[in-house]
Amino acid sequence: MFDAVMVHEEICRDFLELAVGFPIEKVEISKEKSMIYHPEYRGIRLDIIARDENRTHYNVEMQVAKKSHLGKRARYYHSQMDMELLLTGEDYRELPAAYVIFICDFDPFGQKKYRYTFQNICTETGLSIADGSTTIFLSTCGNNTAEVPEKLVKFLEFVRAGEADSTRDYQDSFIRKIQKSMEDIRSSREMEEKFMLLEELLKDERAEGRVEGRAEGKALGKAESILLLLQDSGMIPDELRSKILEEQDTDILSKYLKLAARAESVAEFIKEMDKI
Repeated sequence: MFDAVMVHEEICRDFLELAVGFPIEKVEISKEKSMIYHPEYRGIRLDIIARDENRTHYNVEMQVAKKSHLGKRARYYHSQMDMELLLTGEDYRELPAAYVIFICDFDPFGQKKYRYTFQNICTETGLSIADGSTTIFLSTCGNNTAEVPEKLVKFLEFVRAGEADSTRDYQDSFIRKIQKSMEDIRSSREMEEKFMLLEELLKDERAEGRVEGRAEGKALGKAESILLLLQDSGMIPDELRSKILEEQDTDILSKYLKLAARAESVAEFIKEMDKI
């Protein structure tokens, strides 16, 4: 639902202004990258990819459960945005500013802040390296209301609200826009069918193995789970991805799955998997 609402450019722009703290005139959303179903892997991207009139790029992702290595996930997203820009012919000297924004329904750092902003800073002098990269974590569990805009606090309260409270009046025009968009989506038969499909795909993608009669289906479910674990540890080479997806021996895949759960990096996983 978050992604479906955020593909509306006006809503996305209003949210980004809240998150980063400066005005944005216009936002363009890369819809083909924001919410897609990959037919080969049945993999789903659930983040929002956007850019503004200054070519600043934004990657927004909702996090509903606390995960380890969020910092490394942010590093990966930054590198992914830069790589896509360079592949389109950009010179690295012309790389635009880039923001990775996580909306967390938990406190990622335990400091009870609504917003945590990270940039590359020199430890000795406090100087910024000015590489244009910023990572922001928004938390629904903050209590520093005096330090952030009231509209941001209300938005995060809305995110944290259960289904019953999601329709109440928050006395905020931005939240009313979101609520109206949610009503429109729920009343759309086409969107309802898409959400039903998405829900099933997410279950498959997060499951350790698919409960079905065919060994091929079980193998694919385990392979997808391995890739989900590895993506938190770094970029997965295409050769490794193909090798895991093509493996049909569920016993070997079970060993890969355990290895992926304890490996600190993709490189470590590759090194250890050769011993299996």
